[in-house]
Amino acid sequence: MNEKKLTNEKSLWIAGIAFTFFIALLGFLLAKVPGFNHIGQLASAIIIAVTYRQLFGYPELLRAGITFSTKKLLRLAIILYGLKLNIDVVFRDGLGLLARDVLVIAFAIGVTLLLAKWLKADMNISLLLGVGTGVCGAAAIAAVAPIVKAKDEDTAIGVGIIAMLGTVFAIGYTLLRPILPLLPTEYGIWSGMSLHELAHVAIAAAPAGEDALAIALLAKLGRVFLLVPLCLIFIYFMKRKSKGEDGEQNKIEFPWFLVGFILMSLFGSYVLGHSIPVTDGVMSGISSATTWLLTAAMVGLGLNVSLKDLLDRAMRPLIAVTITSICLSVLVYFII
Repeated sequence: MNEKKLTNEKSLWIAGIAFTFFIALLGFLLAKVPGFNHIGQLASAIIIAVTYRQLFGYPELLRAGITFSTKKLLRLAIILYGLKLNIDVVFRDGLGLLARDVLVIAFAIGVTLLLAKWLKADMNISLLLGVGTGVCGAAAIAAVAPIVKAKDEDTAIGVGIIAMLGTVFAIGYTLLRPILPLLPTEYGIWSGMSLHELAHVAIAAAPAGEDALAIALLAKLGRVFLLVPLCLIFIYFMKRKSKGEDGEQNKIEFPWFLVGFILMSLFGSYVLGHSIPVTDGVMSGISSATTWLLTAAMVGLGLNVSLKDLLDRAMRPLIAVTITSICLSVLVYFII
C-alpha cells in the first residue's frame, strides 16, 4: 500500500514538473505571435500561468512538482546563468565600467525605494524591481528573492513587470538611436549600463553594429558580476534585521546557489574554450536550457499570483520603477 502511495506521489511530482514545462512551451509559442514577440518567452509564460490560476485555480494535486520547479530548477537556472558572465573579460576590459555599474545599481535600488515610499507602494515588490532594474532583470530578482524572504507571488509580479518594462525600453532605445548624438560605442555603453536584462541590451545595441553590441554586453556583464556582492550585502542586512531583542539572530539560509553561479562563471571564463574546446552551438544550447529552466520556474511562481492582488499591489511599484528607469536612462546618458 505504501509503495503504491509513493509511486502515485512520484507520478504527481513528475506531472507537476511537466506541467510547468508545458506552460513554458505555450509561452514559447505565444512569444512567436506578433505583439507578444516583443516581450519574450518568460513574460508570455508568466501571463499564461497567471491566467490559468484565475480561470482554473491552483492545481493542488501537482503542487509538489510545481514547487520543485519553483525552488530547485530556479536555483539550477541561476547557476547555469553564471556561464553568461565572463569574469576574465570584466577584469581585463571592464574595470573602468564597473565603478559606474556600482552607481547604476545603487541609484536604481535607492530611487525605486524612495519613490515607493512616497507613493505608498508595496516595498517588497519595489525592492525586487529595484534590484532587477539595477542588475540583470529576472535572474537578479530570482537570486535576491529567497534572501529577502520574498513571497513567490511578489517574485512573479516583479519578474513579469521587469520583462515587459525592459522590452518597452529596449524598443524605445532602438527608435531613439538614429536621433541621438552618440557614437556607436557610446550608445552601446548607454544601453549596457541602463537596460534591464541581457536580452534587452542585445535587442537595443545590435542595430548599432558589432562594436556597440560588444561594449554594451561588457557593460552589462559588469552589472551581472556585481550580483554576488549585492546578495552578500542583503544577507548582512537581513541578519541584522532578524536579530531578536535577546541578542540572538534568526537563521538566514546562505544562498549556496550563488557559489554555483561563481564556479560556473570561473569555469566558463577560464576552462570552456581554453582547456575544453566548445562550439558556439553547445553554448547556445546551454543558454537555451537556462532559459527553459528559468521559464518553468517562473511558471510555478506565476501560478501563485492572484489577479486581484496583482491589480491592488503592482500598479504603484510599476509607476515607481518606470520613473526610476527613465531617470536611470537620463543619468547614464550624461555619465558615459
